[in-house]
Amino acid sequence: MHDEGFMLAALRQSRKALPECLPNPPVGCVIVDADTEEIVAEGYTRAPGKHHAEADALYQIQGKAFNFLKMYVTLEPCSFHGRTPACALAIAQDSRIHEIYVSVVDPDPRNNGQGLNILKKSGKTVYVGLCAHEVNLFINQYLLT
Repeated sequence: MHDEGFMLAALRQSRKALPECLPNPPVGCVIVDADTEEIVAEGYTRAPGKHHAEADALYQIQGKAFNFLKMYVTLEPCSFHGRTPACALAIAQDSRIHEIYVSVVDPDPRNNGQGLNILKKSGKTVYVGLCAHEVNLFINQYLLT
């Protein structure tokens, strides 16, 4: 599988979030072992106050040894502490994750690039825009229903 395929897998995860995640956006995440190119964790946003997609996936790899991981997430990781801790900070603190692929920047004014900045300042390589068309179609469909 390649980067686009992994982001589309994250998009499939985001569909699982509905309707439980509302009013939070439906977000999906996959974590890939860069050495084997295999998905090692998948997550999606749970009910308000429970794990966001990134935290859901990070929980699955707790205590496991990996050298180099890549994360694919459909929406920019949150940069603020609301009902749950900031996902961007949790990712920034995980030394195994070196690259993060984010499909769409979160337009929420509490994020809107701030989560990306946290990741970049921590030394992560961040890519934005992978499969943005497909993710935006899904997000717009969810907003209209």
